[in-house]
Amino acid sequence: MRLRPLAARAQQPVKLPTIGFLGPNTRSAASEWVVALVQRLRELGWMEGRTIAIEYRWAEGREERFPEIAAELVRLKVELIVTSGTPAVMASKKATSVIPIVFATAGDPVGSGLVASLARPGGNVTGISVQQDELAGKRVELLREIVPGLRRVAIIAYAGNPPSLVELEQAYAAARNFGLDAVKIEIRRMDEIASGLEPVTGNTEALYVVSHPLINANRIRISTLALGSRMATICGFREYVEVGALMSYGPNLPALFRRAGEFVDKILRGTKAAELPVEQPTKWDLVFNLTTARALGLAIPESFLLRADELIE
Repeated sequence: MRLRPLAARAQQPVKLPTIGFLGPNTRSAASEWVVALVQRLRELGWMEGRTIAIEYRWAEGREERFPEIAAELVRLKVELIVTSGTPAVMASKKATSVIPIVFATAGDPVGSGLVASLARPGGNVTGISVQQDELAGKRVELLREIVPGLRRVAIIAYAGNPPSLVELEQAYAAARNFGLDAVKIEIRRMDEIASGLEPVTGNTEALYVVSHPLINANRIRISTLALGSRMATICGFREYVEVGALMSYGPNLPALFRRAGEFVDKILRGTKAAELPVEQPTKWDLVFNLTTARALGLAIPESFLLRADELIE
């Protein structure tokens, strides 16, 4: 039996534990979230390129790509998969029942069959549950308090995602309960965004945006169209406010991805996903874009400015 020289053997690269990252959006849209995840992993002793490797794949808001990306990550034999959003988590779970999956966000993981229960996930999936539909009524209420004389609100959502449609219905019902005229806009493709918003241009004071990878990937376009139509926009995440939406009320996504890093750390150290209870955010951020408010001629009441977690100029 011939042995390779010691020096040659020493030069053989050591395979690092590999994380597969299924990004539902674009790399640029998710940059803050990735930074938060990687930073938390570094704090916990996992250095990208030194003690772990990360294989990034980006679906660019195209839900039909989720299954093929998930299948590719499984073929790469990654140690675990990190992703966000119910459709991406479901695609990952269909691709593997063995590789652990950590989701930074998912709506109604029990109802969608991702986990058996929040306390006892039971399978290979765990993470952080974000029940956006539960905040729908509060977001509509915020619109009423911020937009004087609000009469009509449009609600835009991706039609192919059940949690998005649940939130749409919750927002619609809340608007009707407040005596507002509400319009549903359901889209399935990027090119339907402008045509979907066109009928409400000029006769609608506010736009409620239901988050989804396709919507997230086009948030600049949606915010620009809404501002051009003088619609006050509310959404679930501050990332929309950064690009021109009026306000957001919801969980802090970088914080959720940091928390997802802690799930990853535990799994890499031997804990099974089935033993990690699904968590829920306990804090909701209220964020305003003051430049957008001025462009819309809106004066944000002092009480809201004092309550806000962040004011963006």
